[in-house]
Amino acid sequence: ILCSKSENARLVVQIDNAKLAADDFRTKYQTELSLRQLVEADINGLRRILDELTLCKSDLEAQVESLKEELLCLKQNHEQEVNTLRCQLGDRLNVEVDAAPTVDLNRVLNETRCQYEALVDTNRREVEEWFTTQTEELNKQVVSSSEQLQNYQAEIIELRRTVNALEIELQAQHNLRNSLENTLTESEARYSSQLSQVQCLITNVESQLSEIRADLERQNQEYQVLLDVRARLECEINTYRGLLESEDCKLPCNPCATTNACDKPIGPCVTNPCITRSRCGPCNTFGC
Repeated sequence: ILCSKSENARLVVQIDNAKLAADDFRTKYQTELSLRQLVEADINGLRRILDELTLCKSDLEAQVESLKEELLCLKQNHEQEVNTLRCQLGDRLNVEVDAAPTVDLNRVLNETRCQYEALVDTNRREVEEWFTTQTEELNKQVVSSSEQLQNYQAEIIELRRTVNALEIELQAQHNLRNSLENTLTESEARYSSQLSQVQCLITNVESQLSEIRADLERQNQEYQVLLDVRARLECEINTYRGLLESEDCKLPCNPCATTNACDKPIGPCVTNPCITRSRCGPCNTFGC
């Protein structure tokens, strides 16, 4: 019985441990699932940011193209204006050379052209630097986003593996718990039948012990009755012995010589009648 109780207690402890482990795995699974959802949300946000950056990059490229076209148009307009001015001032320059040789229109035009070209080059360099800076920043953001995306994808794969492993282990724990519960049920059924058998044996033994106690009490009572009877008989025997001894003392010394009841005298009564106390022949009397 003690072994069965200890076995049942051990199985109950194992079942409780299995339930606690299953709860822990369920909690871990919920935590990993929430982390996975957060990571997926972050990935979706990064994808939206990547799409926005791609659109921004496309817009910047379009702006750069438009600026290039505008710069080209400015160059063409500048060249056209310079050519127009040259055409308009060509004859006048020849005339004015003779009239006023101190004015150098070519130098003025060259200076103006140099100023426009310097301004155009400055604007072009600024635009190119701005475009290069924005492109580098976008490339860095794209690379960082790609790396983060790869890291998140690797984490998602690892989390999926962990979740699968946890699900497998949880299923194994469920199977173990079911097996332990079945074993506990079988053990309880088996030990309950054995316990009922032992209880029946105990009941039979107790009934037998009750019968034995009753028999012992009855025999004890009978023994006490026999002891009382023996005591009374011993008392009566002592009383009769005392009476017989007193009667023997009252009888004559030669009873066989005075009576005619004895057809034939007995030896001890004639020769030495006082040696023993015994019956003398058929007269049934006691000698002295």
